[in-house]
Amino acid sequence: MRAWMERSLDDTRDRPRYSSVRAAGLVCRPDGPEQPLVSKAVKFRVHVFATIVLVAFVVSLTAAFLFSALGRFERMAEESAQAVFDRVADANAAQLSGLIDTAGRAVRVLASLERALYLPESGAMEPAQRLLAAFVASHEPIYGLYFGLDGGEFVQVIAVGGDRRIREALDAPPGTAFARRAIAREEGVRVERWEFVDLEGASVGHRESRAEYDPTERDWYRTARAHHELVLTEPYVFQSSGALGLTVARRIDEAPGVVGVDLSLAALSAFVAESVAGQPGGLLILDPAGRVLAFGGDASGTALRAGFELLAPLDHSGPPEFAALAEALGDAAGEISRSVSLDGQPYVLAVREVQALPGVSYRIAAFAPLSAFDRHIVRARDDIVLLSLIVLGLSLPLAFLMARQASGALASLARDSERVRTFDFSGDVRVDTLFYEIDVLGQAHRTMKESIHSRTEALSAARDQLQDLVNSGLALASRHERKPLLNEIVAGAMRQSQADLVSVWLLTEQDTLELAACSAEPAVLPEPLPLRDEHGSPATGVLPVFVAVSRASLSVARPGDDPRFDHDFLDAFDRLTACHSAAILALPMLGADGRVLGVLHLTREAGAFSEAIVPFCDLLAAQAGMALDNQNLLEGQRVLMDALIRIIAGAIDAKSPYTGGHCERVPELALMLAEAASKSDEGGLAGFRFDTEDQWREFRVGAWLHDCGKVTTPEFVVDKATKLETLYNRIHEIRTRFEVLLRDAEIAHLKTLVSGGDVAESRKTFAARRTKLIEDFAFVAACNIGGEAMDDADVHRLQRIGAQTWLRHFDDRIGLSHEEATRMAARPVEALPAREPLLADKPHHRVERPAAQRHDEQHGFRMAVPDCLYDFGELHNLSVRRGTLTPEERYKINEHIIQTILMLEKLPLPRQLRRVPEYAGTHHETLTGTGYPRRLNAEELSIPARIMAIADIFEALTAADRPYKTGKTLSESVAILAEFCDAGHIDAELFELFLRSGVYLSYAKRFLDPTQIDDVDIDALLEGRG
Repeated sequence: MRAWMERSLDDTRDRPRYSSVRAAGLVCRPDGPEQPLVSKAVKFRVHVFATIVLVAFVVSLTAAFLFSALGRFERMAEESAQAVFDRVADANAAQLSGLIDTAGRAVRVLASLERALYLPESGAMEPAQRLLAAFVASHEPIYGLYFGLDGGEFVQVIAVGGDRRIREALDAPPGTAFARRAIAREEGVRVERWEFVDLEGASVGHRESRAEYDPTERDWYRTARAHHELVLTEPYVFQSSGALGLTVARRIDEAPGVVGVDLSLAALSAFVAESVAGQPGGLLILDPAGRVLAFGGDASGTALRAGFELLAPLDHSGPPEFAALAEALGDAAGEISRSVSLDGQPYVLAVREVQALPGVSYRIAAFAPLSAFDRHIVRARDDIVLLSLIVLGLSLPLAFLMARQASGALASLARDSERVRTFDFSGDVRVDTLFYEIDVLGQAHRTMKESIHSRTEALSAARDQLQDLVNSGLALASRHERKPLLNEIVAGAMRQSQADLVSVWLLTEQDTLELAACSAEPAVLPEPLPLRDEHGSPATGVLPVFVAVSRASLSVARPGDDPRFDHDFLDAFDRLTACHSAAILALPMLGADGRVLGVLHLTREAGAFSEAIVPFCDLLAAQAGMALDNQNLLEGQRVLMDALIRIIAGAIDAKSPYTGGHCERVPELALMLAEAASKSDEGGLAGFRFDTEDQWREFRVGAWLHDCGKVTTPEFVVDKATKLETLYNRIHEIRTRFEVLLRDAEIAHLKTLVSGGDVAESRKTFAARRTKLIEDFAFVAACNIGGEAMDDADVHRLQRIGAQTWLRHFDDRIGLSHEEATRMAARPVEALPAREPLLADKPHHRVERPAAQRHDEQHGFRMAVPDCLYDFGELHNLSVRRGTLTPEERYKINEHIIQTILMLEKLPLPRQLRRVPEYAGTHHETLTGTGYPRRLNAEELSIPARIMAIADIFEALTAADRPYKTGKTLSESVAILAEFCDAGHIDAELFELFLRSGVYLSYAKRFLDPTQIDDVDIDALLEGRG
């Protein structure tokens, strides 16, 4: 990006600014041969071309208008029809839902009435009949209302009204409004009585016969008796009239029976027909199986034919339109409002779902042919076509005349444009035209020549300023340290603004502005400028503070006369910088998040700042703000990362007193030795340098993290002070077993005394046994300390002592953790009491090493890995020849360096910290290749890695804060380092530098107790090492 910008600016700079001189003055023109605006092969006349364009425009506009209008009318007709039938469908859905709800409410009310109504003591059914009749009379759509009982009793009221078919089916006399039927048991015989009444309730006829009808055998009765809520039957034939219908029924609460309401499909069809009367199309009610329950519609409007059957599937009912309608309904679910094609004709369709009862839904479909709504569209289409032809006939001649009149002016402008293209503005074009736009274009030609020269000069100056601004931005981006960055900001502002003085004020954590850089360094730095006065209000009387608080640029001519600002600050600042502030331009420097980072303060001694340079200075201040923000962010990240690293190192030191302050002191010593090596010009160290701060930081981070893997090392291993110690010292278990053996011996002695045996011999035997046990335990306890090396005789004696047995009476498999119980499971169960050796290595003492902890060769680790993770065997631990750690525990201690490397290599370290794993993970390697974990040799170990090895060893030798040892004196520690050097474990040149540069003594004075610091004979130690 930077190379492209610089190349573009160079190309611009190298081009000739002017290539021809006209009478008007110096103007710009492009290099190369001149090219005409229009190819000479193009011969179109302006008025002909304009006429063609206008005619095409008018014709296209007319056609588009006609097409849009017709389409709009068709959509309006379709939308109007759809809206009508949406309302029809919604109204019928609401009415059907209300009808079913009415029937359901009637059933619920009757089912909840008291028992006496259904099972009167007198056996008379007249009160129940009158109640049912009142319900039927008050709800017209209901065909009949009844109830039946388990004993076969049945009471029913049927609304006959004026329906001839019902009256004939019931054989009712003329004038019948309601038919009442009652079935009761009289003297063991079921008797059926019919009574026919008029609207006034007066009887117009009656009859009586043996009852053949048994309500308990009907589906509606059995279904309702089996449920507690309302039930809705499938359509069936009513026994009383032979008509098709539905039944809503519910079990009676206080009596063993069922209440039901009958809804006739014929009544539903009449109800539907009445709702769509006068509307084209039709309306259907369909059950969940797609069968027709009711239909109503205008046969003439839909070409529908009568004769379809109720309860037949829609695609087999009546006219062919129904088959197409069934196909349209079968592709969609839920509510539908759209246009469909039925039998090749466009129809509008509205479908709604009505939930009669939970799980039972009916569909209402309203439809009509679209042709019933588009008659007015045909008339509108004819009117629009006629009007369009009239407009077209008038527009063509008018377009030709207007194009002819405009062509002369356009031709003059075209000729003059050729001259303008070559920057020749010598002609004075006068355009005589009726068109406003062409007249304005002529005036623009006249003003172009006067403006081009000044514009070119301004563009050239702006280009130079922009180039300088780009260069300043690139320079700011390349500065990562605070001081060079501030100097670059000052230098860039001086170039951009031509100011006499530039100062940079930065906002501090204490909410003050502090002078951070100035083009004229004052002898005494001014006091920081607080953003708020003693009352807590913004101190806007001070000009830099005003800009910081307002976050807006400010240009002030004669600031000494401006009453808004404190003259004392201006005068004091002028005296400090030896500059008179005749004009000031102050600009806020903002970060990426809009925070004010500081103020860029520019001063001129004569004249005000030009308005033209203010935008460039604003851009420079924005660049400076972003650069400062980035620098703050980078510095904050470095500080945060260093703090986290120190926390990790401190946590490792705090984890165990056995490491003391190791992680804190090793980096200090390593940095001291690295500084001495960087200054050395002798031998193999002559070419070693840390040239940049990033390199120093990389080494410092590696030194701080050199033992970060110790966070994975168990404390009981690090702190193991005795051989039998795990989380506690198991010598107490061993002592208890000795106590058991001593107690057994004492018991045997007492038994001898009680039984009348040889008392003297028994006492002698007991005393010898007691002495032997005391001596053996003392030996075992001494072996547990690990202070002296053990030889083969000691190991053999330990095995002889351990071979003694004791009697265990209690189960050693109970009260264990899950992990310990799992290890014990492999051992056979022993019968109690069980005889066990005094000291033993048992199978459950061995903890298997997980496969995940077997570090393979891909990391280059070459350490012998013990088979077990831990071996807590008592003889195995007590037989350790030197120290307290078993081979498994020794590996666990040394494994910390493996964990250090693995942890650091997994971190997404930036490029400048890529060698941190190397610096942190090689301080246990030796020049002879005998170290760990990778057994690197001298050729594979860098100088920083060798420095880390010396620092780690020397700190460990001199550390006095370890509970298991005292710190060695300076001379002792240096002598041991010399032995390591002789063995090839550490670098000889660095060891010599360590001594001759005085690093060892400087470190000792900072970190060692004064009692440890003694004289060191450097010459004697280095004698013979050339």
